[in-house]
Amino acid sequence: MFVLGIDPGLTTTGYGLVRRGRSLEAISAGVIRTDPGRPLGDRLLELHTGISSLIDEHAPDAMAIETIFTNRNLQTAAAVGRAAGVAILAAAQRRLPVFEYVPTIVKSAITGDGSADKRMVATMVGKRLGIAPPTPADAADGLAVAICHLYSLRVSTELVGAKR
Repeated sequence: MFVLGIDPGLTTTGYGLVRRGRSLEAISAGVIRTDPGRPLGDRLLELHTGISSLIDEHAPDAMAIETIFTNRNLQTAAAVGRAAGVAILAAAQRRLPVFEYVPTIVKSAITGDGSADKRMVATMVGKRLGIAPPTPADAADGLAVAICHLYSLRVSTELVGAKR
């Protein structure tokens, strides 16, 4: 299974591509940045183009995306929602299934603590993948979302096997 993980943001969207074979392997990670001084439509198009290129280049089996969280800053929440929508659209245009995870579930899957900070998430992502803690934090978060999805698949497969 090969998963593209997305940590959406309008200014910075983190991504991570993780393949599960005998172990987890990071294929690529990074960020897509848009210029806050540019018009909203241009930024959304730039984000769409970047995510579409990732999907076209790497051909993942699924996309896992962190869902918007309740935020006291409504402008931030709206921007994250727009970025998430663009990412989901890019996947839908390519018939790529999308799975959404709340931040506390991602953090819990990676660190065992749903309130872990970004540094702890990056450290544990590095340990789980056998690499140095990824930077920037948004790229580590993209990898974390992909790992979370792969773990959820493993758990659901184990549960199905247990029911037989």
